[in-house]
Amino acid sequence: MGQRKTNRRVIEQFRAGEEVDGMHRERLVLLTTTGRNSGKPRTVPMMFHRDGERMLVVASNVGAPKDPDWYQNLTADSRVKVEVDGRAFEAEALPLLGADYVRTWTELEKHYPFLADHREKAKRSIPIVELSEEDQEVR
Repeated sequence: MGQRKTNRRVIEQFRAGEEVDGMHRERLVLLTTTGRNSGKPRTVPMMFHRDGERMLVVASNVGAPKDPDWYQNLTADSRVKVEVDGRAFEAEALPLLGADYVRTWTELEKHYPFLADHREKAKRSIPIVELSEEDQEVR
């Protein structure tokens, strides 16, 4: 099954409140960015990590040499929509920098050892993005 077809299935199951085949629902978030070329909304399912109050996503692209499209989209427009835990809200996507990035990457590799493999395979610095909730919820 192609990645787009898999993503569509995961998004449908997630939004319907169903079990998500082959994934841990409690670790999934749907992230909607605005296409940097098309201007259209683009939704992707992905794993997220809680770091205290922060919600983080990692742009590993499974170790590909380039950043994923969703990350490239949010560098053009940092306003995103987040769907998690049965709710949806607007957020600002803020890439981590400097010492915060280094500390957080080290911690993430402890929790998810596969990220070290992704980094080695990618041969690039893999972005970590904080999804910072804005004040008003979306319906």
